[in-house]
Amino acid sequence: MREPDGLVPHVVMTPQRLQSIDALEGDDAKVALVSLYQKQQRIYPRAVSGLFANWRWSLVWLSQLLFYGLPWLNWNQRQAVLFDLGSRRFYIGPLLLYPQDFIYLTGILVISAYALFLFTAVAGRLWCGFACPQTVYTEIYRWVERKIEGDRIARMRLDASGWSLDKFGRKSAKQVVWIGLGLWTGFTFVGYFTPIHSLAAEAMSLEFGPWEWFWVFFYSLATYGNAGFMREQVCKYMCPYARFQSAMFDRDTLIISYDSERGEPRGSRSRKAEPKALGLGSCIDCNLCVQVCPTGIDIRQGLQYECIGCAACIDVCDSVMDKMNYPRGLVRYDTQNGLAQHLSDRQRLTRVLRPRVLVYSAILGLILLVFSCSLAFRHPFKVDVVRDRAALAREVGEGQVENVYRLQIMNTTEQLQRYQIAVKGLAGIRLMTSPEINLEPAQARWVTLAVRIPLETARLTAAGAHPIYFDIGLLHVDVTGKLSSVAMLSEKSTFVVPR
Repeated sequence: MREPDGLVPHVVMTPQRLQSIDALEGDDAKVALVSLYQKQQRIYPRAVSGLFANWRWSLVWLSQLLFYGLPWLNWNQRQAVLFDLGSRRFYIGPLLLYPQDFIYLTGILVISAYALFLFTAVAGRLWCGFACPQTVYTEIYRWVERKIEGDRIARMRLDASGWSLDKFGRKSAKQVVWIGLGLWTGFTFVGYFTPIHSLAAEAMSLEFGPWEWFWVFFYSLATYGNAGFMREQVCKYMCPYARFQSAMFDRDTLIISYDSERGEPRGSRSRKAEPKALGLGSCIDCNLCVQVCPTGIDIRQGLQYECIGCAACIDVCDSVMDKMNYPRGLVRYDTQNGLAQHLSDRQRLTRVLRPRVLVYSAILGLILLVFSCSLAFRHPFKVDVVRDRAALAREVGEGQVENVYRLQIMNTTEQLQRYQIAVKGLAGIRLMTSPEINLEPAQARWVTLAVRIPLETARLTAAGAHPIYFDIGLLHVDVTGKLSSVAMLSEKSTFVVPR
C-alpha cells in the first residue's frame, strides 16, 4: 500500500542537512522546504448513481429510520429502547436488563468484532463503505450540500468565486441545515438515555439538565464536524481500522480492483474508434473514478489504505463503459489472485470460501448460538446475597445463633411476581422472616433476612464460616389458586458460628 498523496517520509533535520538547504537559492530552496508542508487539497466528490450507490443509500435510509425512529416506539406503555442509567434499567423491546447483565454487552461486542473480521476477510471494507456512521452521515451532509450548492463543478466555482449575496445565501442555508441535522441527531442520541417524550417537552421549554445540554451539543458538534468538515480525514487518519485492515486481507479477499491488463495503456478516444487499432486499452482516462472518490484516491494505482470500499468508482466506470459500448468490469470487485490468474467467477468464489473465512464463520455462528440461547433461557429474576456486616453472628434468646443477610431480588419481567425464599446447609437452619415477597414489574428490592440455627447445632459445629444456600423460587398461581414454583435460583453464602 502506498503512502497518502502529499506525505513524505520523516526527515531528520541535522546541521549538515540544514546547511545544504541554506545553500540553495530561489525556487530550489522553496521547493525543498514547502514539500514537507504540502497543503491538503479539498476534495469535491462528484455525484454518482448505480447499483452500489443504490445499496449505500438503502443502508443510509435503513440505519437512519432505525436510529431516529426507535426512541419514539412504545412497548408495554414505555419507550421500546431506553437505557435508563438513573434507575439502572436497560429496556430493549421485550428485554429488561440490569447492570448484572453486562455479559450480554460483552457478547454483542465480540459478535461485532468477529462479524467485522469475517466481512473484511471476504470483501474488504464493506462496513466502511456502506454502514459506518461516518460514511452514512457524510453521505447525508454531501446530499444537502449538492442540493443547495450544486454538484462538483458548481461547488468548485462557488468556492473559487468572490463573496456575493448568492454565495452568502447558499453557504448560510447549507450551514443552517447541517446544524439542524446535527442538533436533531444529538437530541435523538440523548433520547436513548432519557425518555424522549419528556425530553421533547423539556426541549420546547429549554429546561434540559446540565448533562442533557452537554451530550446534545457534544454529539451534535461531533456529527456536524465529522460529516460536514473532516469527512475523509476521519477515515484516512483518525480511524484505526484503516491502519490494521490489511492484516485481515490476503490475495483471495474481494477488493475494488482496476484491471490494468485490460485498461492499459489508457488514453482518450472517440466512441467510434477501435482501441486496438490505436494501441489503447479500455480506460479512456476520463478521471471520473477519481472525481467520485470520497477520499480522492486513484483506484488505478492499486490497493490503497485510504480506499473505504464504497464502490463509487465501480458505478461510474460501468456507466462510462456502457457509453463507450465496452464490457463492464474494468473496475470491479475482484481478488488479487483472480486478476493475476484470470479466475472465473466460480473459481473466485471457491477461493473466497477458504479456511480463514470458514473458521470465522463457524466461530461467529457458535457465539451467536450461545448468545441467543443464553437470552432465551435466562432466569426471569436475579438474586444477590450479602452478609450484613453491621450485625455479626450472635447468640439470641431461645438457645439459637443468628446471622443476618441482605438479599437483592431483581424482577427482570414486566409483570407482578411472587417469590419464596428458603435456606439450607446446616442442621435445623431456618428463616426468621417471611419467606414470601412480592415485587412490582421491573422492580429491585433489598430484603433483610435473619437466619438461625439451634445452639446444639452450633456447639457440634466448628467455629468459623460454613456454607449455606438460599433457594429463591418464582411462584405461579394457577386457575385453582394453587402455588407452584416455575423457576429456581440457588445462591451460596456462609453462616458464621461464633467461638
